[in-house]
Amino acid sequence: MKVAVVTAFPPSKVTLNEYGYHLVKNFVLKDEVEELILISDKTSETKQLDFEKSDKVKVCDSWTFNSYLSCFSIIKTVLKEKPDAILFNLQFMKFGDKKIPAALGLMIPMILRILGYKNIVLLHNILEQVDLDSAGFTSNKLAQKIYNFIGTTLTRFLLKANKVAVTISKYVTVLEEKYKAKNVVLIPHGTFETPKVINFDLKPGPKQVMAFGKFGTYKKVEILIEAVEIIRRKNKEPIEIVIAGTDSPNTPGYLETIKEKYADVKGLIFTGYVEENDVERIFNESTVVVFPYTSTTGSSGVLHQAGSYGKAVIMPDLGDLSLLVKEEGYAGEFFNPESADSLAKAIATIFNDDDYRRKIAMKNFRAASALSMDKIVDLYISHFKDIGVK
Repeated sequence: MKVAVVTAFPPSKVTLNEYGYHLVKNFVLKDEVEELILISDKTSETKQLDFEKSDKVKVCDSWTFNSYLSCFSIIKTVLKEKPDAILFNLQFMKFGDKKIPAALGLMIPMILRILGYKNIVLLHNILEQVDLDSAGFTSNKLAQKIYNFIGTTLTRFLLKANKVAVTISKYVTVLEEKYKAKNVVLIPHGTFETPKVINFDLKPGPKQVMAFGKFGTYKKVEILIEAVEIIRRKNKEPIEIVIAGTDSPNTPGYLETIKEKYADVKGLIFTGYVEENDVERIFNESTVVVFPYTSTTGSSGVLHQAGSYGKAVIMPDLGDLSLLVKEEGYAGEFFNPESADSLAKAIATIFNDDDYRRKIAMKNFRAASALSMDKIVDLYISHFKDIGVK
């Protein structure tokens, strides 16, 4: 089959670019896929096609974040390339953080189905499960009602695709009950890379507490820094705090503010954006991965990455993270997201019991290995066949 994947793709920094990379990387390995049309956002540098069978990929730089024309250019590309099947790698702000470009982009699957193209939408989050205040959209109650109305309308458009895949079972229930949808399927997030050999031993040197992602909205690093400072007052063992990632698009300048506020804190490291080929090193050097979240907005790619590199994790016991742990077999130490003391206790629990750390790390590795991305891609191919793609 000739498959098109609509996604951001490295070196793009647009959301879900890493996920798009691993989708494409695994699709081209399948015998069923003769050619893959990468319908990606425009970048000044060439696309990162550094994987096996990349010669199957035809790159079509077709859209730009926040462009009012993205909808039309993507449809034009599909009409030209005529793929047998299309997979959209989406969340609600995929095509822009401005309302009109974002909305137009989310109407594309419906339009293409009307035009006769079979497609599946992978929807990483649903608005019904997003705390609009914590996620940085708006705290205004009237504005939240407007967002929810728009979100409900756009969800109805997305459900016009042949199938909509979500990564958490609760999302299936919400969409089926609220929208009476019959075409929603559960396909887990999957694990990007699962190294064949994992070393669960700690690296020499200071213990490293790492947080990974885009920060400033519902991911706040103040509580992590303050928790480590609490530990340092009781224990002189050297600890490094690694903030790996960038500002959320909704909170530009957040990490610069943190650097200034905590300029006197020792061992505080800001990596900036982590390139795809540097992700493994960042995780391998960490002792524990912490999720300093106040809420969640979908399945956690960071949890799957931590598992794939055999890392113990510390998480707030809330929302989608708690569901993922139960559904997919992960483990972690939990903390109260409003208490630095609670987080400090969780970190100390893992630091002071290396057998416990290894037990969590091994369980997370097993969970990640069970849902590798090649198995997830098999599920998408199976669902393409279900909707009549040959």
